[in-house]
Amino acid sequence: MSSSHASAEKARPDMPDLVIDVARFAATIDARQLDPGVVKAVKTNILDTLSCALAGSSAKAIAEVSGLVREWAGVGQADMFVFGGKFPAHQAAWVNGGMSHARDYDDTHDGAILHAGVTAVPAAIAAGQLRGELSGADLIAAVAAGLEVTCRLGVAVKVDIVESGFIYTSLLGYFGATAAAGRALGLTPEEMVNAFGIVYSSVAGNHQVTRDASLMKRLQPGLAAQAAVVAVQLAKRGIRGAQHVFEGADGFFRVYLHDRVDAEVVRKDLGSRFELLNLSYKPYPCCRDTHAAIDTVLQLRAQVNRPASDIESIRVGVTAPGYQMVCVPEHVRLAPRTIVEAQFSIPYTVAASWIDGSLGMRHFSDEGLQRADILDLASRVKPYVDADIDRDWHRFVTPAKVSIQFRDGQTIEGRVDYPKGHPKNAMTDAEFATKSRDCATFAARELPADTADRLIATVGRLESVADISEVLRIMS
Repeated sequence: MSSSHASAEKARPDMPDLVIDVARFAATIDARQLDPGVVKAVKTNILDTLSCALAGSSAKAIAEVSGLVREWAGVGQADMFVFGGKFPAHQAAWVNGGMSHARDYDDTHDGAILHAGVTAVPAAIAAGQLRGELSGADLIAAVAAGLEVTCRLGVAVKVDIVESGFIYTSLLGYFGATAAAGRALGLTPEEMVNAFGIVYSSVAGNHQVTRDASLMKRLQPGLAAQAAVVAVQLAKRGIRGAQHVFEGADGFFRVYLHDRVDAEVVRKDLGSRFELLNLSYKPYPCCRDTHAAIDTVLQLRAQVNRPASDIESIRVGVTAPGYQMVCVPEHVRLAPRTIVEAQFSIPYTVAASWIDGSLGMRHFSDEGLQRADILDLASRVKPYVDADIDRDWHRFVTPAKVSIQFRDGQTIEGRVDYPKGHPKNAMTDAEFATKSRDCATFAARELPADTADRLIATVGRLESVADISEVLRIMS
């Protein structure tokens, strides 16, 4: 049977498309029936995403986007984070999604290699405000639906980001955001199918923005949230979308991913086992593919406590996709000129970590990029593809094997497979609180000193919050 005929066979009416299962799950999920561990994980994601948005509000490109939204104005439906004011829900979702991702500080699924909260949370909040008086429990359900759809699609994909040319955060986030927004707006399963079919017409998200250090890297997830909020409103008004969204003859799996997707990974135990529990959280505001190298270098630094001037070279072994993501072009990664280039540079992040013994948002600033001491050590960092790591971890966020050669002949080595923030090496509640407070200090405008603490407390009891406007008052 030809591949085209096989694809057509999957579109037969007697072979329901995966969208049926996903739509039913998203439309009917109920926070009251979720395991407490799942509820806690979703609240963690909401807190982390909103905290990242506070810091992202001052990042480059966000002022331009928020200014454009203000210029457009329109019906006041949903809040813009930090800046305040109400705007059309889809426009609020766009800017809020952009600022949530702008610092590259948000969650990562280390197996799927994507961020899930930056599309789900802004879309759910905007659609919830559009509906009016959305409860905290319903927000939890909506975000859980969005996270789960994005994460399951991510682990089902069998082609890595570099080979595909897509960034899965936004590409798959269109569907996760639609699940979240649809649940928040109260779509039926049939309406949810149409919403997925409608948003399929908008799906996008390329990897070239990372290669070129484009500020669109941080705005693409917001476009996914925006399209999702539009899609669910159209579905609510009776617009029919594509019906064989994923497995049809011209469905998403064939058109975008050459049918290299295992649909059963998405279907199996949907609603009873939650892939969102495998999300990782970031202690450093940069590409997740740099984190294992950062952790390894910080561990080695603590062992010897020697100055950078003693170092002859630092070799860092990673996967082939990781190498493409954060090690090339070599001249760019060795001496980044923009914040995005620095966020995607193992040489820069490793050097900064050794010199300062930590890595934070101050390193990803115009001032940080001018530091001669960091750039000098970065020039001695030599990344390479480690054959063993690539064989075992090719489709995952890369581990790192680090070997530091000192000028006096001493060599030290280390390796980290699960960087800090992974479920097997999780951040503590105290570390999340520190991150939230740090994020609040970088907001685009001065916020009350207790903003982070109030956000932590309110999200902590979210299932008992009657109206999410209580959360939005803190954010806006």
